Amino acid sequence: MGAADIDTDGLRRRLEEEHARLTAAVRFLERENPGSLEDELGEVAAGNDNHLGDLATATYDRELDESLEEGAQQTLDDVELALRKLDEGSYGVCEVCGEPVGAARLSAIPWARLCIDDQRRRDA
Repeated sequence: MGAADIDTDGLRRRLEEEHARLTAAVRFLERENPGSLEDELGEVAAGNDNHLGDLATATYDRELDESLEEGAQQTLDDVELALRKLDEGSYGVCEVCGEPVGAARLSAIPWARLCIDDQRRRDA
């Protein structure tokens, strides 16, 4: 299946919706964690009366939020690249082999940059 076999209008809408969702998620996570971990914990982290449970929970929560933000930002970058490729006419072409990514794969992951074979090789 080539690029002519895919519903680029439908995929563009899905990409734009995903872009809006991810942008909101990244902004939310940035607002959730504006300062350092010490700022968040205040005296608990700096004082002599450390509560290890509070410190561990806050550290875990911060690391989880940072991982979520990093993942959301990476997917947002991929979505933005897919939208640019749609504008340039290079959407749906594998970045490794130059073959079509495939309509089924793009339907599942509209920001996919690689065909399934090259993605499997990369993940191996």
